[in-house]
Amino acid sequence: MHLFISEFLGTAILLLLGNGVVANVVLKKTYGHHAGIMAITIGWAMAVFVGVYISAAASGAHLNPAVTISLAFKDGHWTNVPLYLAAQFLGAMFGSLLIWFHYKTHFDATEDAAAKMACFCTSPAIPNKLFNLLSEIIGGFVLVLGILFIAKPQQALGALDALPVALLVLAIGLSLGGTTGYAINPARDLGPRIVHALLPINNKANSNWAYSWIPVAGPILGGLLAVVIFKLVQ
Repeated sequence: MHLFISEFLGTAILLLLGNGVVANVVLKKTYGHHAGIMAITIGWAMAVFVGVYISAAASGAHLNPAVTISLAFKDGHWTNVPLYLAAQFLGAMFGSLLIWFHYKTHFDATEDAAAKMACFCTSPAIPNKLFNLLSEIIGGFVLVLGILFIAKPQQALGALDALPVALLVLAIGLSLGGTTGYAINPARDLGPRIVHALLPINNKANSNWAYSWIPVAGPILGGLLAVVIFKLVQ
């Protein structure tokens, strides 16, 4: 049970702080309104740092189904995968729910439906399913490949690896995030997207379900490719 609690808590904190910085930047009448892409990418990197640091000792701080599935593919250990995935998706949903409560009055003050949805899930800057999928595959590839090398030789993330992983996510956000918003994490996107669809948010957009499979499939495919490349160079 400690594995579930660790992954749930770490992912919830990841989404609370990560989507929290998005809300702070895009919602009206916040002190961070219009702070820009640097605030968002740095905020997400720090969210990763805190989430990983909290959960590293107990569960290895996967916090991401693409990481969990990739590590299982690499090592052949699939027993705990369902437990990890359940904790990650539920944690992401809970963290996003907290964002809505925290910024409720600012959601009410914001008319822009797209900005409200951005506080939960990603959308492509230019909708093109093929290239959007490629973007998420590349981002997921870089993330998992980086984690595999950061985790060497112990092959599991420890608390001291929180900062390198945060910097890795910062680099991905700054360099590759301009196309799709760099979900690079199926739970981070699909869980909050479900919450967005369920919450009674005034003047909200549809949750763009036609796009929703891309931030799920892309990071997983990229992570599996990263494992293949990692094994080739070892």
